[in-house]
Amino acid sequence: MLRLEGGAVTPARVPLSSAAQKAGWKRPRRSRVRAIRDRLREMYGRPRNEPHRDPVHELVLTILSQNTSDTNRDVAYARLRERFDRWEEIRDAPTREVADAIRPGGLADTKGPRIQAVLRELGETIDLDWLRDAPRERSIDYLTALPGVGRKTAACVLIFSFDLPEIPVDVHVHRVGGRLGLFRPGASFEEEHDEMRAITDPEDSYELHINLITHGRRVCRPRPRCRECGLRRLCPAYREGWVEPVA
Repeated sequence: MLRLEGGAVTPARVPLSSAAQKAGWKRPRRSRVRAIRDRLREMYGRPRNEPHRDPVHELVLTILSQNTSDTNRDVAYARLRERFDRWEEIRDAPTREVADAIRPGGLADTKGPRIQAVLRELGETIDLDWLRDAPRERSIDYLTALPGVGRKTAACVLIFSFDLPEIPVDVHVHRVGGRLGLFRPGASFEEEHDEMRAITDPEDSYELHINLITHGRRVCRPRPRCRECGLRRLCPAYREGWVEPVA
């Protein structure tokens, strides 16, 4: 089940058994996270980040990605940029025209006004390049104060634009990380973002983010394929029988 946060769909809590919660939780050591990183690397390789240094692009793209596939998101973004040359034109255009441009991405009548509201908050000349050298807390506070922007979107802007050490927690990172015991049972969505930064070496942020997503899509699904999983020995959910794997 999903819940809404900041206007975007975010994952609900991964349920754990009462026995799991009674056992207590301790923040995993970085050495354990490195072991998980290494196993994921063996399975999926070592992805490299290529930051594009266009934070406004990333901000709008991430808003478009809410509740849709990557393919539909990309089609909607391409249509938006074909229709309008500059961000200021999107901000000042009739809302109906913006919504029509992004219609293939779904929820256009919600996302169109939201994109325009965000762009209006960015000033007369739209520019977020200052985020590259700003203190992290200032960047996060600024981005999450924008309409409909939460921690995941803020993290996406920083890591994909400038390769700053963030790990956006989407539904896959939430599910896989919860089963691996990376998060405290019942942790808030914001806390999960903080935990991932606390336990991950900064230089591993992008690699771990991408490989956790890949693992969540291919193996550690809502009904996980535990027999195929290279992380079984590192997974308390598997060892303790907290999940119901595919037979």
